[in-house]
Formats: sequence, structure tokens, C-alpha cells
Amino acid sequence: MFHRSTLYRSTSGLSRRSFVARTAAFLPVAKAAFARNPLSASNLGVQLYTVRKVIEQDPATILKAIQDIGYTEVEVVYATLEKIWPALKETNLKPISVHVDTDIFMEGGGKLDDAIANVKKHGFKYVVVPYIAPAQRGGAETFKHLADVLNKSGEKAKAAGLTLCYHNHAFEYEPLSGTTGLDILMRGTQKDLVSLELDIFWASVAGHDPVSVLKKYPGRVALLHLKDKASGVPVQFNETVPPAAFKEIGNGTIDIPAVLVTAKKSSVQHYFVEQDQTPGDPIDSLRQSFKYLSSHFTA
Repeated sequence: MFHRSTLYRSTSGLSRRSFVARTAAFLPVAKAAFARNPLSASNLGVQLYTVRKVIEQDPATILKAIQDIGYTEVEVVYATLEKIWPALKETNLKPISVHVDTDIFMEGGGKLDDAIANVKKHGFKYVVVPYIAPAQRGGAETFKHLADVLNKSGEKAKAAGLTLCYHNHAFEYEPLSGTTGLDILMRGTQKDLVSLELDIFWASVAGHDPVSVLKKYPGRVALLHLKDKASGVPVQFNETVPPAAFKEIGNGTIDIPAVLVTAKKSSVQHYFVEQDQTPGDPIDSLRQSFKYLSSHFTA
């Protein structure tokens, strides 16, 4: 059994000053080895859906502009991966995650195997189920079926060394006999197979504080979509919001500092700024968001 006296004997040959100095010298190493700061600029990126209207015209210019702002990572839309890949390789932006067409997950089989292999080949770490179309939505049984699909897809992703995430919108928060679709998904999926990419905007649209969502699912949120919401947006469980509902980070009503503090405690690994609609040049909006976030993410 270890006693306090054992520690005293092991250090009795050292002066108090030497012991403190040696301990202090060890701390930075311990921090680096065991706890990467999850609010580092090294894991602040952009979901390229934000620049979907301009990136295919000139991928190199758009990606360089994102890098020059200060972002270090990207989340890619699978449908345009091959078109932007040569330009992405010429930057220092890290490819972290990919939103793959939901139909590929639903179909499963060889199509999903090929997509996962392709994502792995390109060096990504996460593969994401991005969106359930209204025609595919339903009640509790629909969400239970979706949970099964996610578990099976998560097994394939894990076997390839990837992590599967599910990206929420607003409809998953609609009440369903005392629960919600998101609760059904989180209960019905295995923690080691399926994580959540929490979109704080859509959680807020559905009337939920993103901080509460993070606390409700500790350890389940691997990725975070950072976007802000204008005032006056009514609570709803669909995506029919006006373009002006989307705001640059810090220009809206979501308590971003509280979200970031809670996300850090919840072990969120990567943060992606996404603005579905921008009032002008999306690069200008990304620049505004980065300016606000840079005071919260250490260099």
C-alpha cells in the first residue's frame, strides 16, 4: 500500500526547491502527453459547404483564402471531394472529416465500403451522415431503424480506422411521446461506433440550448458545427428558416463562449465554422467569424 511517508522518503534527498522545479518541468510534458487542448487554433476549421457556391470555380484561390484567414482544418462535402482535392493538397489545411451522401449509408453494401475506403485513402479521420431528407423522416420507429443503420455503418468505419458521426438538424428535437428522435439515436447507437456532430444553430432553432445538449451527451460529441443565429427566429423542427437567420459567429444570439467552455469540458475534438447562407462573400463571413473566435482558441 502506498503511504504519504513513502513519497517523503523518495524525495528526502532533494531540496524542496529542486523537487518543485523538477515537478514543474514535468507538467508541460504531461499536458502534451495526456491532454491536448481542445480549444487550440490547430483544430479550428471550416465546413466547405459554406463556400459551395464559389469553391468549384477556383478551388485553389478559395482554399488559400481560408488558410490565410487562419483556419487550419476543413470538413469536405464528398460529392466535390475529387474536384477540390488537388488544390487542397497544395495547402496546409488538414482534411479531417467528410459529409457523405446519406443514401450511401442507407444503401450500405459495396457503395458504402467504397466510400469509406476512399475517405480513408484521402487521410480523413471522420465520416459523417449529414442530413435526413424530409421524405425519409418519421416517428420513433424511423429513428430506431436509423440507429441500426448508424451502428452498422459505424462498424465499417471503425474497421477502417475512421469514426462515424451523425450531424443533426432541427427535426431530431421534435417531441416524440416523451422523448426525441435525437434521444432515440443516442440511446440506440453504440458509443464506440457512433458519435455526434452537434450543429449548435439547429439545436437552437429547435429551442434547445447547445450547452444543455453537450451536457446531456457527455463524451458523445466529437465534432462541433459553430454558427450563430439571428434574433426573432421562431422555435421549429424543420430547416425552413430565412437566409438572414444565419449569422457570423459573435453576431447572433447563441452564447458562443458558454458553448466553447462546455465543449472543452466535453472533449469535443474538432470545431468547424459553417454558415449555410451569407449576406455577401462567404470568405468575408468566415473572416468575421475567425476574428471573433481567435480570442477563444489559443495559438
